[in-house]
Amino acid sequence: MKLILTADVPGLGAPGDSVEVRDGYGRNYLLPQGKAIVATKGAQKQVATIKRAQVAREIRGVEHANEVKQALEALGDKLTIVARTTGDGAKLFGSITSVEIAEKVRAVGGPALDRRSIDTGGHIKTVGAHKVAVKLHPGVTAQLTVTITAG
Repeated sequence: MKLILTADVPGLGAPGDSVEVRDGYGRNYLLPQGKAIVATKGAQKQVATIKRAQVAREIRGVEHANEVKQALEALGDKLTIVARTTGDGAKLFGSITSVEIAEKVRAVGGPALDRRSIDTGGHIKTVGAHKVAVKLHPGVTAQLTVTITAG
């Protein structure tokens, strides 16, 4: 079955790649999950749009990744997120997501980050300082400290 990927699939390809997969894998997993579309002439036009969006988000080279890393690490103590807590004040209602972290980085003057590049190391469900890794490029990872306070 010939498909065009619309999302990153580990071990298979990136968005916009045209791949040949077994019928069952495509029909039962990739298509229902929205990770691929059937390869047609009209779909090839969508591939161009997907590729343009991917290039716009992509960090261009190791030098650019190092510049973004320095900008992120320069933020320092500015990354403080206020969240609702339970009665004891130490545990959060819900958890802090990578989307909230990306929005906070942008709000304090940092670079725009893709939420998928942020690794929280699990769920952030407690008040305090948490280490967060941001994968900018293969081999370049920025380490941030996000402080969660009760609000």
